[in-house]
Order: sequence, then structure tokens, then C-alpha cells
Amino acid sequence: MILAFFLFPFLFFFFFATHQNAQGYKWVRWRAWLCHLMAVLSLGVLLIVFHWRPRLSLLARCRPCPLGLADFVLIRDSCGHYHVAEVLTEDFALYIEATEWRDTVQLYQDKKTLLRYYLFEGLRYIWLDRKAAFCLVSVLNEDWTCKDLHGFKNGLSHLEQNLRRQVYGPNVIDVPVKSYFQLLIEEVLNPFYFFQLFSMVLWTVDEYYYYSTSIFLISFFSIGISLYEIRKQRVILHNMARLVTNVTVIRKTGEQANVSSEELVPGDCICLPKDGQLMPCDAALLAGECLVNEGMLTGESVPVLKTPLLSSEKKYISDVDRKHTLFCGTQLIQAKGGGSGDVGAVAVVTGTGFFTAKGNLVSSILYPQPINFRFYRDAAKFLVILGFFAFIGTVYSFVILSHYNMSWFELVVRVLDIVTIVVPPALPTAITIGTIYAQHRLKKQGIFCISPPRINVCGKVSLFCFDKTGTLTEEGLDVWGVVEGGSAGFSDVVSDPSLLPPGPMISCMACCHTLVLLQGQPIGDPLELKMFKSTGWTLQESGEDGGALDAEFGGQRVLAVMRRPPRLLPFHSTSEPVAIVQRFPFSSALQRMSVVTVACGGRSALAFMKGSPEMVASLCRQETVPPEFSKKLSSFSSEGLRVLALSYKPMDTSTDLSAAERGEVEKDMQFLGLLMMRNLVKPESAEVIRTLRLAKLRTVMVTGDNIRTAVSIAQRCGMVRADEGLIFVEATACTAQTTPTLRFTVEDREGTFVTAQVIDVFFLYQGDFGYHLAISGSSFAALCNHFPEHLPKVLMRATVFARMAPDQKTQLVKEFQKLNYRVGMCGDGANDCGALRAADAGVSLSEAEASIASPFTSKTENISCVPLLIREGRCSLVTAFSLFRYMAVYSMIQFCSVLILYTVSTNLGDLQFFFTDVVLVTLLAIVMGKGGPSEKLSPCRPPANLFALPVLGSLFIHISVIILGQIVALFITKSQDWYIPLNSTIFGTANLPNMENTGIFSLSGFQYIFMAVVVTKGHPHKKLLYHNLIFLCLLFVQFAVMTCLVLYPGPFFRKIMQLYDFTDLNFKMLLVALAALNFLICFLLIDVGALKYLCCLCPKHPSKKKFKHLNSLLCDPSVPSWPPLNQTLYSSEYTAIGIN
Repeated sequence: MILAFFLFPFLFFFFFATHQNAQGYKWVRWRAWLCHLMAVLSLGVLLIVFHWRPRLSLLARCRPCPLGLADFVLIRDSCGHYHVAEVLTEDFALYIEATEWRDTVQLYQDKKTLLRYYLFEGLRYIWLDRKAAFCLVSVLNEDWTCKDLHGFKNGLSHLEQNLRRQVYGPNVIDVPVKSYFQLLIEEVLNPFYFFQLFSMVLWTVDEYYYYSTSIFLISFFSIGISLYEIRKQRVILHNMARLVTNVTVIRKTGEQANVSSEELVPGDCICLPKDGQLMPCDAALLAGECLVNEGMLTGESVPVLKTPLLSSEKKYISDVDRKHTLFCGTQLIQAKGGGSGDVGAVAVVTGTGFFTAKGNLVSSILYPQPINFRFYRDAAKFLVILGFFAFIGTVYSFVILSHYNMSWFELVVRVLDIVTIVVPPALPTAITIGTIYAQHRLKKQGIFCISPPRINVCGKVSLFCFDKTGTLTEEGLDVWGVVEGGSAGFSDVVSDPSLLPPGPMISCMACCHTLVLLQGQPIGDPLELKMFKSTGWTLQESGEDGGALDAEFGGQRVLAVMRRPPRLLPFHSTSEPVAIVQRFPFSSALQRMSVVTVACGGRSALAFMKGSPEMVASLCRQETVPPEFSKKLSSFSSEGLRVLALSYKPMDTSTDLSAAERGEVEKDMQFLGLLMMRNLVKPESAEVIRTLRLAKLRTVMVTGDNIRTAVSIAQRCGMVRADEGLIFVEATACTAQTTPTLRFTVEDREGTFVTAQVIDVFFLYQGDFGYHLAISGSSFAALCNHFPEHLPKVLMRATVFARMAPDQKTQLVKEFQKLNYRVGMCGDGANDCGALRAADAGVSLSEAEASIASPFTSKTENISCVPLLIREGRCSLVTAFSLFRYMAVYSMIQFCSVLILYTVSTNLGDLQFFFTDVVLVTLLAIVMGKGGPSEKLSPCRPPANLFALPVLGSLFIHISVIILGQIVALFITKSQDWYIPLNSTIFGTANLPNMENTGIFSLSGFQYIFMAVVVTKGHPHKKLLYHNLIFLCLLFVQFAVMTCLVLYPGPFFRKIMQLYDFTDLNFKMLLVALAALNFLICFLLIDVGALKYLCCLCPKHPSKKKFKHLNSLLCDPSVPSWPPLNQTLYSSEYTAIGIN
């Protein structure tokens, strides 16, 4: 029973994760009544156990049954943890029309139907007969096509709207804010606080009033502060998450109704006001254009233009169609072109509540994924080891104390008292102190953290990924020049695009963008803004005079008009204004954008496209692409320039241009030329990369830019040094005519191919890691799909990942994690949200104080925050390690003292316990973590393994020396001529004061102090001891106080501390000398000498980390050289098919 009790705190580590599968259970009345009876008989202990283990509660009260009949659902998450959810039912007491949507839902066909559902982590799961399972309610609209969404343009009927509201629930992201009383009950029922409560009751029964009162006050203030912070954070999150506003909804009858946003359901057609609003739901834009600030979700402060979704049979996916999707929680700045009057745009609701982008992020905060970090796992295991020692101590105490004439009650109290000594209730709190200090220091440096446990994880980061634009390089781009191109070749570079003659080239640069006017100023993507301003043209939008503009351009629905000022026109030349009638926004996945324009009177129409040169060239007629296209692109990219390609084609004016489909517009284009923009590397980037490389931290670039531009930036910022080789990985996917291929090619600085024999001269295959791989997004996809056996090796040597789509960035981070890398990711938050959240340490460079796009947000707009974060992570981890060791040693010091004193029929006094636990240990633990991180990043990372031989070995030797010291102090005391034996008929504090107690207390007090010095060493990850002035001063003060208590306690302190009055000064000096000797042995001989010897004795086992094993294989000279240069490799699966 005792062992079971002190194991309760360890259950706390295993109770949170996410939903994976479910089992049904039916309520059994007699079992429930029996549980009530047992709860009463056990004085509520059974209810507490059920609170800690909900699965036991369900098994005791219910029986298994099919899911369709269940009253409760037992949910098992991916970590094997169990959660219980109650199945709720609702009746549809109305007639439901046989609509296509209702057939999809497949509820009952009766006039009165029953809806069964349960809520888990804010998400609603409904029972579907067709699937015979509980499914997320979002499954009902996951197969909607773009055409289906346009079908909702006329709105829903009242009947359909009411039905959907019952199925989907209210449109609200509700973060419950519990009362202080509810939070108090939950906090007190936490296993650790419950253990503290048990300890205080035990100490009170044992008449340790001072100590139990002090622990009660500490716990009271600790719980009070904790409850205040928890409720404060919940209120902030509640106010941020909950959004209720009035929305105009279109009904099927054609009328418009003003309703609360809580009533919105997927399929509702809503009217968006011209002057904007906060979006209360996810919605697909059907008509009009919207300017949106998505900073709350992405950290990106630049407004984004949203354009209407075209009607097609393509499946609608919000992440893919994000340029046509308005996300919940984002600020709609303005809407236009979607209707008359106050209606600026029209959209259809696609997601509500927690099934929105904002709901997903709020859910990730409320229910975070468990951090798979070895230190936390080892801490739980170590508590079990301490519990084992407690069990041994209780047995020993029982055997010793049973010889004394004491009641069974007193015997049980004494025995259980050992448990409260060996397993310190404050241990979990103590190891978080370093994290709290680190979080505070990071905040002062402009780095905000929403997941404090991640700080310790940062200390083990071994690889850091960086976005390029806006992260390694400046956000703003400057136009470097343009070159026109055609079948005859390229023209000379024109550095000022405004000097270009009238024609498709200048018109493309002036029109191919998504800029809008806000208060008369053009705003939008910085690249497009620079491009447009370089032309010198002006932007005019259709406002109140929209009808006049439409008439000026042949009756076409005009979105914006571009006009070239007369002062920029060459002599005797003219340039007509151009109107944009259709936009296809830039997509990272498509790597391009396009517009459809018309001339005055609608006489002619042109489509313009810009994007990555490779993508644009592939969509142009090949005869219009210059023969030296690849060479020219390579030349510009190698100089670090951002290169865009431009193209155009005539359109048929007899068709409805505003309804043109993207696939038809963006094909058979005519190549126009290249636009080059200079992207300067931030001055801090090179120094930070150098710092990380010196610290043996691997750096990787992940960008959506051209591979050669990315390589140039990697060379300029130091990721790839001048003396290191570069190998390009080229993989092709399977097509109808070809099989997948993989090739590793090498080019020199001039872009010419180098043979494998020349590469060997540069020792690229040796262990000095003298080469880097560069790979594009398309090759990365082909590599993952067709050459998985080469993927880990490529990941081990690749430094540049170019043309990577947002989902590929996320996939790359996860692939690195599969190799056991601790991965950091730094980006500007726009296209990096998925990767930032998937990484172990995601850092978003944003002006927002705290962004939920990533665990860390830095106001510093450069990567100098990365070394700082890693240094703070290492310092926090080292501090947590030190505090854990200190709390373990402290418990063993007191454990040994009590057992020794039990053996000689006495114990520590009440104020002696209070002095050691509160005045010495607690104060030391609080200020021990104040020491800041080292100014320099060390090449070695701090350990996170509590069970490593040096750690366990040093702890064992320290504890052995401490026990030996206390035994020596006891024998020295007994060996004195003036020694008076104890009265063996009396036990415990009734024997105080006595010589044995005073001798043991005196030595143990010094041991608590000097062991804080021994375990607090954190160099090279933490500043040296003398930098922590508060800790150093406290050590001197405590040492002085302890010395006075031993040498000259005085009558008052001797009385209240129940100390024996030794008159022999030589004996008291001997105790101080013994403490000094104990310190020297622990500090010099063990931590400096024996610890290094243990490290040498520790056998060098092969690392369990996959990337280290793979790296040793790649560096092994006996293994065939990899990669095979300038050879074409074929996929093994296709080769096998060919052979067969």
C-alpha cells in the first residue's frame, strides 16, 4: 500500500495526447451504485483514483458494447493514454427534406431522427451509420468541390440551416474559463499536491507544527500564484479565441438576414461589408476581392489579396486554395467588387468553431502534443527509483522502530514519514525553475514563448533550418534589371524598367500583380510592389465610378486600371491604359501567378504571367523561349539575384474574360523575358551561421526560390564555404514515357560540369564533410516517392533545399526528425507555419508579441535570435539537470540523517527540519537557476540522460561520501570522553537535545550548502558561479549562519533549535573541518577527478541516433563512395519490373 501511494505522483506524466481510436461502453446501474458505496467506504479515495485513472472508472461502472449503442467512449491516443467522453444525443423533431446533403449524412429516415455525438478536445464526433463509426463532423463537407461551393451562392433555407446547426453545433471557439474554486479542486487533486497534502497531515500528526505550517504557506502561495496565472492565461485565450459578431446571411428566398455569427454553419452564404470586419469563420470567396491581414495566424504583417474561387469540379482544400479562402480570426481590411450597396464581397462558409484554421491553432495550445524528450522521461523513471529507496527505508524503519515501546499508529506515522523525505514533493516544481528564468530572459531579449517546456528541448537542437527571403536575406527586394527574350535570344540588360518602350514587357510588369489601394497608396507583396513602382505606372481601382471604368473598357468588369504617365513615354509614342479583369494569385505550389487584361474599348485582351523561370518556360511555346535560357538563368542566379520570368498571350475578347479558367489562361504562353531583383543578405546572417557551424550545429536552407539563387545565398552567408564542393541532386518522377531517374552532378563556379575524377582530388568522400548537396522541390518529391533508399543519405549531406512548397518544408522537417535530429526552424511565418509547428524549436520572425504560428516568436527581424535561444535552452537544461541532482542528493542527505538517528533512538526536531528544508534547500533551489547562459556556444551539447554512467556514478559516490561523513560524525561524537549515552527507553524528539542529533544536524547542514556548489557547475553552457551574485551571497550567508550555529549558537538559538551545548571548542572545530573535508572530496576528487575517470571508463557504445550511425557509414573509407557522381540511377521497383 505504501509503495502504491508514493507511486501516485508519477502517473501525472502520462495523461495527455490526441485521439486515435475509440471503444464503446454501456452504463450498468448496479455497478455504478456499487462504486458509490465503495467511494463512501474508502472516504473518497476511490473517487480520487478514478480522477487520476478515468479508464478504471469506466471499467468499474460500465460494460463494453458496440459503438452505436455506447453511453461513453473510451478514447486511446497515439501515446497509449486513455480518455473518456460521454455520448450525447439530440432529437430532430422536424421533417427533413431528402436533399443530397442529407443523403451524404445518412442519418435515420424516420420523421424523428436521433443524432449521437461526443465532444473531445473541442471537436465534435458524430455517429454515421454508413461508416459504423464516430467521425469528425467535418467529414460531411470534406468532399465539396468548387462547383458545390458555388451552388450555395443562393443561400440555405431556414430548414437546412437549422438542421446543420444541430449537426455542426454553434460557431464558437469556446475556451472554458473555470472558477477559482474549480481550479483549486483540480490543482489539489494533482498527484503531487495531493502528496503534499498527505505529507502535511502526517507532519501535523507527528507534531511537526512549524515545518508543516511553513510547507502549507509555501504551497498556499504557490497554488494561489499558479491558479492566478492559469486563469489569467485562460481568460486571455478565451478573449482571443471567442468571437461573436453580426453577419449578413443570404437566404434561399433571396432575402438577406442579419444573424449572430454563432448561428453560422458550413454552406451559409455571407455578405462581407466593404469596410471590413474580423472573420468569424473560414469561408471561400465566391465574388469580389478582399484585402486581408493574416498576421494573427502567420505572423506576416503584409496584407494579402484574396480573389474569387472559380467554379470547377476540383475538390476544394482550404490550404491549397488559401488565396481564395478567408480564415477565421483574420482581419478583413476591405472588400470590393462583389455586390451593390454596402456588400463588398460574397463568400460561403466552409468551416466553423474548432474546425477552422484559428480553431486548429487554439486547440494546439489547449491540448499540446506531448514532448518526447528524454530528460522528462528519465525524470519520471528516477522518481520510481527514489520510491524504491523509500520502500527500503520504510522496511528498515519498521524493523528498527518495532523494538521500541510505541503504538501501531505512531509506528505507521514514523514509517510513512520516510516516504515524504525520500520523494520530495517540490521536485517537479524545482526542475522548472531554470525554464522560468530562461523564459523571462528571452522575453527581455524580444523572444516570446508559448510553450515553456520547449526551451529545454532547444538545448538539444542539432540541426537548424532557415528560410531564405526575409530570414537570411532582406525582406525588401530592389529591381536590378530586365532582359527581353525571344526565339532570337536575349537583349541587353535594362537597369531601369521605366525606360522600356510601350509593349507587352512593360505592361506585364505593370499589371501582373495583386496590389490594391489602401488610403490611396498601393500595398501588397513587397516584391510586386517593387516591380510595379519600377515601371512608374499608376494604379486606379474601380470605386464609386466602377460603371464608368467598365464602359471605358468595353463593358468588361474591371478590377483595376494601370496607366502610364505621359512624362515616361518616348517622344511621339502613345501608351493606352490597361485594365485587369481577372486575377489568378500567386501560389507556392504552382510557382506562378497570372492576370487577364483588356485595352480601352475592349478591343484587345492579353493574359500576362510571372513566376519561377522554370515553371513559366514550361508553360510557354518552346519556339518563343530563347535557346540560351538555361545558361542565362544560371548566370543571373549564380550572382544571387532573384529571377522571375514573364510571359503573355492574346485572349479572345468575344468570351467572358472574367470567367476564364486558370488552366486555359496559363498555357501556350509567349516568353517575354526575365526580371532580376537583388536580394541582399542580412548583415547578421553570415556571423550567426559561422557561430552555429563552430558549435557543430548543422545549418540548412529551405526556400521556395531558384536553386542557383539559393546556392549563391548559401555561399554568401557561409553555409557553403569556398573550399567546399557542391553537388546537385536531380531526380525525375515517373511519366507515361519515362521511368524515375536519379543523378548527382557537379558544377564549378562557372557552371560547367566537373568529372568524378576531379572531385576525388578535393577529398569529397573523406570524413571532413567537404561537400554539400543541393536539391529542388520537384527532385525532393521524386526522391521520396521513387528512391527512398537514397533519401536518408541525401538528407545527411544536403544543405540547400530550393523550390520547396510549404507542405514539402513540413515534410522535410519530419524526415530530419526520423533520423533522430532535434530540428529547429526559423522563418518569417508566411509559408513556413507548418514547418515551424512541426519542428522541435520553431522560431517565427514577427513584430507580434506572441504568434501562435510557432512556439517561439522573435521581434528581432534577423536570425541573431537563434544562437541566443539555443544558449538559453542549454542553460535551462543544465539548470534543470543540476536542480534534479540537488533535490535527489538533498532527499538522500535527510534520508540518511533520519535513519541514523532512528537507529540511536532519536530524530531531527521540528525547527531543524524547517531550517534545512526551507531556509537552506528551498532558498538555494530558487536562486540556483538565476545564472545566465554562457556568452559562447560550445561545440558539445549538454546531456539529457539522467541514467548515464557519469551521472549515476557521481551521484552514487557523492551519496556514499555523505553517508560516510555522517557516520564518521556520529562515531567522533561517541568517542569523546565527555560523551553521555542516550536514554534508550525514550524515542524521537523527546530525547532532544542530545549529542548525536546535534552532531548529525551540524554536518548535514554544511552538506546541503556545499552540495549546491558541487552540482551547480554548468560550464561551458552556463556562466561561472561568480556571475550568479545572489546565489553566491546566499551561500556565504548560509555558511556563516551554519558556522555560528555550530561554533557559537547562543542560548536563544540553541534552545529553539534544540541543539546540545557542546563546551569543547576543539570538537566543534572538528565538525567544521569534517564538513570542509567532505566538500573537498565531493568537489575536487569526485566531480573533477572521479567524474572524468568515469567518463573514460564509460564504453563508447555506438550512438542510437540514426543520423550519427549514417554519418559514420558515409565517412567509412571501406564503404563504396557515395554519392555516385555523373551516373544515372534508376528506381529499384521499376528496374525489377523491367527485368521481369
